[in-house]
Amino acid sequence: MSLVRHNELVLESLYPAFLLIGLLILAHVLLFWSRPSSDQVMLPITGMLSAIGLTLVSRLAPKEFSHQIAWVILGFFLMILVVLLPGSVHWLKRYKYTWAILGVALITTTIVFGVDPNGSGERLWLGFGDILFQPSEVLKVLLVVFVASYLDDKRELLSENAFRVGFFKMPAIPYIVPLLVTWSLAVLLLIGQKDLGPTLLLFGVFIAMLYAATSRTVYIWAGLLLFLIAAYGAYHVFGHVATRVDIWIDPWTDAQGKGYQLVQSLVAFASGGVVGTGLGFGYPLLIPAVYTDFPFAAIGEEMGLLGTLAIVLLYLVFTYRGLKISLEAQDSFEQLLAMGLTVTVGLQAIVIISGNLKLIPLTGITLPFISYGGSSMLTNFIIVGLLLRISHASERSS
Repeated sequence: MSLVRHNELVLESLYPAFLLIGLLILAHVLLFWSRPSSDQVMLPITGMLSAIGLTLVSRLAPKEFSHQIAWVILGFFLMILVVLLPGSVHWLKRYKYTWAILGVALITTTIVFGVDPNGSGERLWLGFGDILFQPSEVLKVLLVVFVASYLDDKRELLSENAFRVGFFKMPAIPYIVPLLVTWSLAVLLLIGQKDLGPTLLLFGVFIAMLYAATSRTVYIWAGLLLFLIAAYGAYHVFGHVATRVDIWIDPWTDAQGKGYQLVQSLVAFASGGVVGTGLGFGYPLLIPAVYTDFPFAAIGEEMGLLGTLAIVLLYLVFTYRGLKISLEAQDSFEQLLAMGLTVTVGLQAIVIISGNLKLIPLTGITLPFISYGGSSMLTNFIIVGLLLRISHASERSS
């Protein structure tokens, strides 16, 4: 980017790169000192994705670059803090209902006191003045902790068959109701905000964790059935959902209006070809909200098919290492927690990438570590910190 803008390497332009390298070295040294048995791949992948995200924000929204690098710095320190805290992650389990109540309270507060800084008509943020955060990002971690804690306590009871509903054999109602009520309440509140991207994410993570805890495919089939019913209802109840589905089916009928964003995304991918136009030489800024909702399209245009495949592989390796940490964890709670956190990041990446590629309707969530946004950045760094802690504990116990 320095070469593109100035036709030469300007030392001041490289300061963010030096800063990121310094943060990675500091994190590595602290991990080597405090958690030497932690996963050796998670930190480099996080650093690479963060570097790509900073480069994209510098290219697409230079005025927001200072904010993004501040979020990355704070994210690294939060990750290190989570890793260095004494004890194990089991203290999270003792307060499982506290996390559930806190998550629901955050979303409820957002409905009442939320602000709309972008003028989109949706009040999805909380904060004071220029300091804002998106509670749905915090909610996904809080609910993963709650679900992992509850499933760890009740997994055997949830695996038993108490009664039959049609073709489905179900566990006793008293054991499944608290889980369903808490999760459903959070989802309904998100739907009340018309924030359907996080709703889809939470639904997928919930079903995945429920299946991992019980190994019962009935939960997958029941989840798919509920998803189809909810999708049908959302299409007929929420006008913006119907609009997004119609645009997804055929954006070209209104290519200069409602379908403009998706059409420009597809054009960007087509323009990039195999190797891309080169960083700084494409026209990704023709895509509205490209640095938040369509960063993958920008990568496709300026870095080409090779660049997008590299990004997908990074997320695949991240997901693989996270699931490996889950399988090697020393007890069932840590297994479920690591699995839920990993699926949260992996599924979020799948949803936003698929939306950019017109494989599914567009959703309002961010690409982990790459999209502009402080709430998402900090939450994902906390997730990495928890995964590193779990991986160290499992290696030490073995």
